[in-house]
Amino acid sequence: MTRARTVVVHPDAATLARVTAARLAVRLVDAQSTHRPVHVALTGGTVGIRILAELAASPVRDAVDWTGVHLWWGDERFLPGGDPDRNETQARAALLDALDVPPANVHAMVGPDGAASPEASADAYAAELARYAAPSSGAATVVGAGTAPSDDAGPAVPAFDVVLLGVGPDGHVASLFPGHEAVDVTDRTVVGVHGSPKPPPERVSLTFAALERAEEIWLVVAGADKADAVARALAGDDVHRTPAAGVVARGRTLWLVDVAAADGAAAG
Repeated sequence: MTRARTVVVHPDAATLARVTAARLAVRLVDAQSTHRPVHVALTGGTVGIRILAELAASPVRDAVDWTGVHLWWGDERFLPGGDPDRNETQARAALLDALDVPPANVHAMVGPDGAASPEASADAYAAELARYAAPSSGAATVVGAGTAPSDDAGPAVPAFDVVLLGVGPDGHVASLFPGHEAVDVTDRTVVGVHGSPKPPPERVSLTFAALERAEEIWLVVAGADKADAVARALAGDDVHRTPAAGVVARGRTLWLVDVAAADGAAAG
C-alpha cells in the first residue's frame, strides 16, 4: 500500500469547517448506500468542534440516517463525564444533542468517574471497540506507528469509514505526542497517556494501530501556527518528532487545510 496523501487547501478556517462538514455528510450518505452501520471517529479542538457545529446547522445533515451511525473518539481528556473540556461534552453541545443517534451508538471514553486510571479507561474502550470489530479484525497487533496497514486480520476495531483528526502545532494527533511512549505502542488499540504537554496531563487515545485501520483518515488543520507541523508531516518526518507524519489510512488519507496552515508545505 502506498503512503500517498491528498492535500486540499481552503481559503480560511471558516470555509474549511463548513466544507468539511458538508464533505462528512456526503461521505456518510454514500457509505450508508452500501453498508450499515457506519462508524466515524470524531476529534476535538477548535476546528473539530466547529465542523460539528457547521454540520448541525446544515440541512444536509438530515440526509444522513443517524440511527445507523456509530460515533467514536480518537482521544479524550481524562476528565469526569460532563466536564466542559471533554471532547465528548463539546461534541454533544455542537451537534450530537440535535441528532437522533441512539445513545448506545455514542461510544464515549470514560473518565475518572468511571475508571480508576487512564489505563483502565483505555482497556474499557479497547473492549468496546472489539465488540464492534470488523469481521476480519483480530488481535490488536501487527500494525506499527507510521507503517502502512497490511491486509492481515489486524487489531480488533470497527471498520471506521472516516476518522477525523486534528494536528497540533507540535505535530501531535489524537493524544499521541512527540517523544511520548504511546507513539511506539503496537500491541494495543487504546492507551492511557500521562504527562501530556497540553492540559490536562492525563488522557486516553487510540493508537496508530487502531487509527490506521480506517478506510479514510481526514487530518483537518487551520492556522499559521500549524504550518510547520503540516510541512514536516507531509515531508515524511520521523513520527517521534511529528506523529502526524505517520498517519495513513487503509484507503484514502486527506489533509484538509486552510491557506495559513498550508503555507509551510508550499514553502517546502
